[in-house]
Amino acid sequence: MSCHSSVKCLKHKSKIILPCLRFASTTASLKTETEVDTSENEVVAPNFTNRNPRNLEQMALARKERGWKTTWPKREFWHRLRLERTQHYVEAFVERSNGDVVVSASTREWAIKRHLYSPKGVAACKNLGRVMAQRCLEAGINFVNFKAIIPWEHHCDSKAMEEGGVILHEPRRIYQ
Repeated sequence: MSCHSSVKCLKHKSKIILPCLRFASTTASLKTETEVDTSENEVVAPNFTNRNPRNLEQMALARKERGWKTTWPKREFWHRLRLERTQHYVEAFVERSNGDVVVSASTREWAIKRHLYSPKGVAACKNLGRVMAQRCLEAGINFVNFKAIIPWEHHCDSKAMEEGGVILHEPRRIYQ
């Protein structure tokens, strides 16, 4: 058996040993594990800190801003679905009561626009509602407040969102 020029072989008692190979040991060492005391696992911590900022909202215990009765649009919601139609496109937003946009979709997005015949018609609103429903559920938003202004477009969008699993009215706040 001949060696390559880059690998040096060692001859040891009529055996060729390549330095790039290691011998594997077949003996397994058995380690004994110490017993773990599991009685402490049953003790409940006296103080619990919930780190989910939307926990009270999901349990319908969070406050809604109720002092906006004379303003339009009202701000008595946790999340609101807003649909805007421009001359060429349709956009949908889910926003919090402080004005922050949480989830949005638009027919300007190429991923949506390439599947549409027209980015501003009824079919566009329906498909935009499907996309918004999926994005809302992925973001953990199951309830949104929705008031329709333009009936035929909003009806298509709202129907598609309801079919997607989003409920278009928020639960009543539980007062405690």
